[in-house]
Amino acid sequence: MSTSPRTERSTQTSTATPTTGLTTPSHEQSAPATPGDTRGLTPERFGTPGSPAPAGPVVGEPRRSSGQLTRHLSPALLLVSAALSAGILLLVGRFTVTGAAVLTAITYTVGVYVLARVVEGRRRATDRVVTALVTVAFVLAMAPLVSLVWTVVSRGAARFDAAFFTQSMAGVIGEGGGAAHAIVGTLQVTGIATLVSVPVGLLAAVWLVEYGSGRLKSAITFLVDVMTGIPSIVAGLFAFALFSTILGDPGHRSGIAGAIALSVLMTPVVIRTCEEMLKLVPDELREASFALGVPRWRTITKVVLPTAVGGIAAGVTIAIARVIGETAPLLITLGFTTGFNFDMTEGRASTLPVYAYDQFRNRGLPPEAFIDRAWTAALVLILIVMVLNGIGRLIAHLYAPKTNR
Repeated sequence: MSTSPRTERSTQTSTATPTTGLTTPSHEQSAPATPGDTRGLTPERFGTPGSPAPAGPVVGEPRRSSGQLTRHLSPALLLVSAALSAGILLLVGRFTVTGAAVLTAITYTVGVYVLARVVEGRRRATDRVVTALVTVAFVLAMAPLVSLVWTVVSRGAARFDAAFFTQSMAGVIGEGGGAAHAIVGTLQVTGIATLVSVPVGLLAAVWLVEYGSGRLKSAITFLVDVMTGIPSIVAGLFAFALFSTILGDPGHRSGIAGAIALSVLMTPVVIRTCEEMLKLVPDELREASFALGVPRWRTITKVVLPTAVGGIAAGVTIAIARVIGETAPLLITLGFTTGFNFDMTEGRASTLPVYAYDQFRNRGLPPEAFIDRAWTAALVLILIVMVLNGIGRLIAHLYAPKTNR
């Protein structure tokens, strides 16, 4: 008489207990074994004496781990490499900080690869070498920046006092004086350039993203890319020729001319950054607004721009930092003066980059005073750029789209 598969499975689900004859449900026998638990371990599973060892790991036996370098080995190896490199260079009489750093990086990379290859294997050794190379590249990228900041701060601190921010160079021949007139001129010219560039750049970016299409859009995008890379002296010559032609004055100098020269450099940066930020706005937001019957212009002003305002603010800050340190176009269009000039429509004025250039180029007696003022002007310019970047990051954080994460 044949037995159905269902009957065979039901028969296998229970076993008889030797002592009482009672059956034990299958889920109790099929429970996973724990270390020290010998239930369900049969000779067929582990084999009889003399039989070959099982292929899989034995239950309860700890897994063997490969060797691994300690976390304190890398700093120790770096110190040893630095000491060894410095010692070698001192012995040969060619010690320099740069040479010691390069030799230390090479020694450390070779040492960490050899140790990791012996202890951890080839794959981990390769990983550690790549990590060391990436770290060296980061240090090489940061070294010029740290050196620049340290040099400017250490040299510019000599004249970083109240007189530098409250006095001008009018009537000053040697020591003393300040750059108050240059700071005011920098803020005035950069502010006018920002007022000109930001509306034009933002509207152009909106048109490229929301309305533009076809060959006209491609042509405008190409021209913006070309304008982004033009030399600053070209912008200065353009603004000088423009105002000289319109006003009929071949020697015209004014703050407006300098601001227009800076806006020529600033507008392409604003267009590109705002365009990329507007492209990041999801199309679903636009489609949802259109589905509610909202016109396109109102969708742009109420949905698209508020969503991208953080990135737009950051882009405008980058554009301002791009032009605030320009010297060549302002030398042509604005010139230099030792006093204040609050009239931006006529007359020469001074900015911090031109002030630093003039102090370094036209050194008098004592020359140290002129050099100290030039370094302090550079320090103030860096601080202004840092403040602008901080404001941009704050605006980007405050107006960033809120999420539920």
